Amino acid sequence: MKFNTKTIHGGQQHDPAYGAVMPPIYQTSTYAQTTPGGHKGFEYSRTHNPTRKALEDSFASIENGKFGLAFGSGLAAIDAVIKLLKPGDEVISTSDLYGGTYRIFTKIFEDFGIKFHFIGMENADKIEQYVNDKTKLIWVETPTNPMMNIIDIKAVAMISKKHNIVLAVDNTFATPYLQRPLDLGADIVMHSATKYMGGHSDVVMGALIVKDEKIAERLYFIQNASGAVCGPQDSFLVLRGIKTLHIRMQRHCENGEAIAKYLKNHPKIEKVYWPGFEDHPNHDIAAAQMDGFGGMISFITKGSDYDKAIKIVENLKIFTLAESLGGVESLAGHPASMTHASIPKEEREKTGVVDALIRLSVGIEDVDDLIADLDQAIG
Repeated sequence: MKFNTKTIHGGQQHDPAYGAVMPPIYQTSTYAQTTPGGHKGFEYSRTHNPTRKALEDSFASIENGKFGLAFGSGLAAIDAVIKLLKPGDEVISTSDLYGGTYRIFTKIFEDFGIKFHFIGMENADKIEQYVNDKTKLIWVETPTNPMMNIIDIKAVAMISKKHNIVLAVDNTFATPYLQRPLDLGADIVMHSATKYMGGHSDVVMGALIVKDEKIAERLYFIQNASGAVCGPQDSFLVLRGIKTLHIRMQRHCENGEAIAKYLKNHPKIEKVYWPGFEDHPNHDIAAAQMDGFGGMISFITKGSDYDKAIKIVENLKIFTLAESLGGVESLAGHPASMTHASIPKEEREKTGVVDALIRLSVGIEDVDDLIADLDQAIG
């Protein structure tokens, strides 16, 4: 089954009760049993819910995994992955990553005795110098948030397997439409399903997908024991969103390319970060491991500073100034004061997240309207 078909049919079956094409919203906390322990596969909705199960099966299908898990948020999914570790373990993470991920690593799990190394992974060979017998996890974002850095998943996977280290990849920006990390050797794929998976800015959710049964069993246990699950209504909404993922991503990519080229040719723009450009660092890797370059773009204006960046995002009319990304509507953000504000300024700026940086999530509106909006805002 090819990807465009998987988004609609992958892991799905018609409801056995009445043949409903879409899984019903099973708005229930518990399930009747004929005898203690005698049930139809569902006993309590923190553990399992039929609507959530349909979504988790869809997650697994479109990422070419075997097991899917849906969480109350992307950070809840990340939390579950780090709970695979124990005090004294070490994690190697990309240095350019979502601010919430950095926050949970440094402000929560470092206090429990887990050590994190934040490094640039654009050259995968750099990773091995940080590997020791305590290294248990490598955490990768690619493309990274917000600098759009590209990391060679296959090369990192070779290192992780050589040293028997779990490799987890945040695939939120690319989605499985563009990139499938499990096929490239990753052990765990994470999504903030709030973003492109849901696609309509109306739900908060996280996802994990794996192939290995032992890892899946541990994650299911953590999910159930910790309780950070999503509800059936949210599961229904994201499952609905996935059914149009392929056609939405096609338009995100088309619009993203047009806007990236417009910005690059604009006389007032200093730098545009978009992996589709041949001069973008590791463009050749992006071209090899991705099926397109997505709709996420960051840029800096010439001579720009904090005040200029703020003025631009405040003057946009069609782009909405807001947190998040991946919805049908176009969004603009100022990472330094929004999504990455939890990262200390000196650490942010080491990775390029300066006060002048603006990040765009290009939606599926008419691209001429989006370009006109940017034109009037940039001035």
